[in-house]
Amino acid sequence: MTQYNRSIVITGGAGFIGSHVVRLFVNKYPEYRIINLDKLTYAGNLANLKDIEDKPNYKFVKMDICDFNAFYELMRNEHIDGIIHLAAESHVDRSIKDPFTFARTNIMGTLSLLQAAKLYWESLPDKYDRKRFYHISTDEVYGDLQMTHPEGVFLPLAMQAGSEKRHLAYGEDFFYETTRYSPHSPYSASKASSDHFVRAFHDTYGMPTIVTNCSNNYGPYQFPEKLIPLFIHNICHRKPLPVYGKGENVRDWLYVVDHARAIDLIFHKGKIAETYNIGGFNEWKNIDIIKTVIKTVDRLLGRNENEDLDLIKYVKDRPGHDTRYAIDSSKLQRELGWRPSLQFDEGIEETVKWYLDNEEWLENVTSGDYTAYYDQMYKNR
Repeated sequence: MTQYNRSIVITGGAGFIGSHVVRLFVNKYPEYRIINLDKLTYAGNLANLKDIEDKPNYKFVKMDICDFNAFYELMRNEHIDGIIHLAAESHVDRSIKDPFTFARTNIMGTLSLLQAAKLYWESLPDKYDRKRFYHISTDEVYGDLQMTHPEGVFLPLAMQAGSEKRHLAYGEDFFYETTRYSPHSPYSASKASSDHFVRAFHDTYGMPTIVTNCSNNYGPYQFPEKLIPLFIHNICHRKPLPVYGKGENVRDWLYVVDHARAIDLIFHKGKIAETYNIGGFNEWKNIDIIKTVIKTVDRLLGRNENEDLDLIKYVKDRPGHDTRYAIDSSKLQRELGWRPSLQFDEGIEETVKWYLDNEEWLENVTSGDYTAYYDQMYKNR
């Protein structure tokens, strides 16, 4: 029987970000036992991990993170010494319609994992030595930033991604690790609560925890309820592109492969009880993202430039739609040496190519329940 140096559970490992983290850990650390724990809800897809499913150090377990007893048994049976917690309900629109599901999964699910880890690790002779509970959260817990420069101003050189190209910021302030929480949606409120529980388990019981807050991710394997894969799919099929309000809301964008690199670095070298922001220094207005995606898809499909701009359809804005998110990840850059490798207009090229090259994957996840969901969300707006 193979002996592994570590046994790590990655929750939500069949989802978008989680699958990239699982793939990275399985391939990079053959000496680790990597257990992908996922309930396989609408956004969980084991097809995301076909390339590593036969690796000897990989195991999939279908489980609800709210099932305390099942997770506690898994901890004992697999001798888990590390948890990377990504499993979450994560779509704001869904949280507005069904806040109870978000509270159950994001708050009670996280608490279930924490309590199981506490009981198991405290039962061991070495207790919390070489253990780690790493909780991945969102920048939305911080609330909203003012758009004091709607025309955009250049970021300082120290706040650039790995690219030589400089990018714009739309305000003077950013989300810092010290920014006070001010969530505005049921989704962000549930994530804020789970963040507090993780920190409380360190402060109360001494559990070795870390929390990170990330900006919007994009890249391969993202379920197409999110803006970028949804719009790539719709442009390909010449379907309308629903844009909330005037499309002027600003988000900071992070290529998912860069996020996985950061998670790896923080899990191994981050300081216990610290918070790290992970962002791309990469602010874009929604309407500018959409036009960039249209331009890229049209070019790669051999269509006329901006042929599909007429697909843009402005719809009623959603309640409580925050104006601007922008993360300052200087702490992560300064202390651990991480930098995002791509700006959005570079990463979107790779992203669009992936979706066009993997049309079967996209078609499989945009059938059935997805179609009903899409109609429900946008038909009458």
